[in-house]
Amino acid sequence: MSLSSRRRPRPSLLLGRAAALAAATALSGCVLDWEKPDATIETPPAFKADKPARSAAPIRAAKDWSQGFRSPELTSLVAKALDQNLDIAAAVARIQQADATARINSSPLWPSLTMNDIARRTQTPATITSATSTSASTSATTTTGAAGSSVLRTRRANFLQLQLDASYEIDFWGKNQDASNAARLLADATRFDRDVVEISTIASVVNAYFQVLTAEDRLRIAHNNIKIAETVLKAIKARLDVGTATALDFSQQDSVVAQQRASVPPLEQTLRQTKNTLAVLLGVPPESAVIKGGSLTRLSFPKVSPGLPSELLLRRPDIAEAEAKLESAEFSVLQARAAFFPSIKITGYYGVQSIALRSLFRPEAIAWQIAGNLTQPIFDGYNLQGQYLLQQGKFAELAQAYKKQILTAFSDVENALIAIQETTRQLKLQGEAVAAARRAYEVAEARLREGTIDIITLSTTETTLFQTEDALAVVRLAHFQAATSLYQALGGGWSGATRALELAAEDGAYESDKGPWP
Repeated sequence: MSLSSRRRPRPSLLLGRAAALAAATALSGCVLDWEKPDATIETPPAFKADKPARSAAPIRAAKDWSQGFRSPELTSLVAKALDQNLDIAAAVARIQQADATARINSSPLWPSLTMNDIARRTQTPATITSATSTSASTSATTTTGAAGSSVLRTRRANFLQLQLDASYEIDFWGKNQDASNAARLLADATRFDRDVVEISTIASVVNAYFQVLTAEDRLRIAHNNIKIAETVLKAIKARLDVGTATALDFSQQDSVVAQQRASVPPLEQTLRQTKNTLAVLLGVPPESAVIKGGSLTRLSFPKVSPGLPSELLLRRPDIAEAEAKLESAEFSVLQARAAFFPSIKITGYYGVQSIALRSLFRPEAIAWQIAGNLTQPIFDGYNLQGQYLLQQGKFAELAQAYKKQILTAFSDVENALIAIQETTRQLKLQGEAVAAARRAYEVAEARLREGTIDIITLSTTETTLFQTEDALAVVRLAHFQAATSLYQALGGGWSGATRALELAAEDGAYESDKGPWP
């Protein structure tokens, strides 16, 4: 359903406006036809990476979805981010701005009423009154002074006024209503943008937590590998002492130990910096953030069904945002077209005026006026034409952006499903590689004790084990991050019900706090 359908005029009003526009266009000789660009996209019946096609309920919202990983700390971090994240708070502030803009742009729909009170006392210089009196009558009586010149007298006058001024523009062509609709749809878009920010923030929090756990896993692996390498180094040292190993053998193994030790600082850096990033996402200073961490191997992997592509269109707030902006641009085009036609404005005032306070409230002091003003643009240097073409161009741009947003949504889901499928396979294969490398190392270790293995083979076996274990932790991180990508691609729990709540919130904000005073 169209977002703006709840704000469009009744069909009878649309027909009346269309007839009036046609008549005025014919009289003015202007061609104001507009061929609206197509903004439809063919919706595939199913996702390629999810067969067979089947309908599914929307993915659970942030808190409930995070519980699927069976990590109380992660669920707690998500809840804190929802309450304290500064990006979400900034998005809420933008909603307030958009609501205020909608109210400002809707103000021409209402009459303007202004109180205009005056209490004035004026003194006219004698040089003016004398000159005026002399020129008006040559027989004016004057009083002479000792020098025989006329006595100059000043004139004082009072003026009192209590008055209400009113004006109202008859929105015959719908220009003001179109401006109001455009602004209110942008307010809707701002609410949808807040939802986009929330989903993106939650995804960032979850991924950062996964990175913390992975860094800790890799550190444990690195420290364990250091112990293994040091044990082998001690064994080679013992053989060197009895003359069954060479100094070259010892140096090569010593190099392996040094390499493993050197891998620790980058992992410590990643862990500490990721915790700082997570603290910022939670809206707290890094110094006060408490993140216990743990191991990614202890988390569960939630299973999510993507549903159908047609369902996805109603579950992505970024698509709803693009749609609202597109429909706002359509009303802006209509507003620019209506500006070509006459503006009809009614003005008037009612009040009392007098030169004396004692007579200000007498019936004879009442003053009023009512007037109608019709203004028809004739030539303005092609400004109106430029505005009309500008709004058409903006609509065409947003139409393509809307179509791209839909295609991007489909691509996001496909990519997330592919990532889950392929990282699942890779996780299994990498686990087999780790098991094989460990078996090879155990054989090499046994041969080392027997003294029947050369140091190059031993070093290669060690390095392979260390690398495969570290790679397994990295693959596991990619696997869990794919789950986050799918959460984000499916709209993060957003649905048609969420859309309805956001639209109702905008309606409530538009109608609230309205009274007789500004």
